[in-house]
Amino acid sequence: MIRRFGLICFFALLTACFFSKSSAKNIGSDPSENTRTEKKKYNYLLYLPKEYNVAKKKYPLVIYLHGSSQRGNDLNKLKAYGLPQLIEKGRNFEFIIASPQCPDGVTDWSSENWFDSLFVYLNTKYRIDPDRVYLTGISMGGGGTFEIAKKYPDKFAALVPLCAWNSAITNICNIRHIPTWTFHGKLDDIVPIAETEEKVKKLRDCKGNTTFTVLENDGHGIQWLYEKNDTYDIYEWMLKHKREAK
Repeated sequence: MIRRFGLICFFALLTACFFSKSSAKNIGSDPSENTRTEKKKYNYLLYLPKEYNVAKKKYPLVIYLHGSSQRGNDLNKLKAYGLPQLIEKGRNFEFIIASPQCPDGVTDWSSENWFDSLFVYLNTKYRIDPDRVYLTGISMGGGGTFEIAKKYPDKFAALVPLCAWNSAITNICNIRHIPTWTFHGKLDDIVPIAETEEKVKKLRDCKGNTTFTVLENDGHGIQWLYEKNDTYDIYEWMLKHKREAK
């Protein structure tokens, strides 16, 4: 009887220790952190220069991030404006373009870890110059440009964020070495210009390589910068930069 009682106490103690350790592992855990680190595969549009299969060389890569209204699971939505629209119209570029689509229900470009999967796949599948990778986007995509670059500051040669929305100045000095040309319409009533001004000030405080162009007569719709390059040739500017050795 005493022996049986001792065994019962022993197993009760083991059970208590197990649940205690399990509970300790869960205390303070953040489910959203798992979402941000788990690798996701986003659908994307891909453009290859027309001479890609003939000229056996490495090409620059531009990753384009769309705005919030293009979220979903229909890649045709990306063709409403920006680089995907220009490609659809027949415009030719001298670089590879990847345009991922953020799924419905995902807050923004930094909510999930989609970049790792896409970047590794593109560099494995296509002839990409690792020193000439560029990131650009508009509105939510402009904010995503800042956020993704902060997480991967060793990957990009230059950044072009347009009217950046939903991004913070936290860790922005991570990208001080990356040439950044950012634009914002002074009359923007959707994303206040103060959001870009704050980032630019912080970057300049930490000696960042940044250029800020205020479009005096524009509001939020500054996607024309991707199409009209007679005043601001963002492609020529991007392509002249190479990734800085660290």
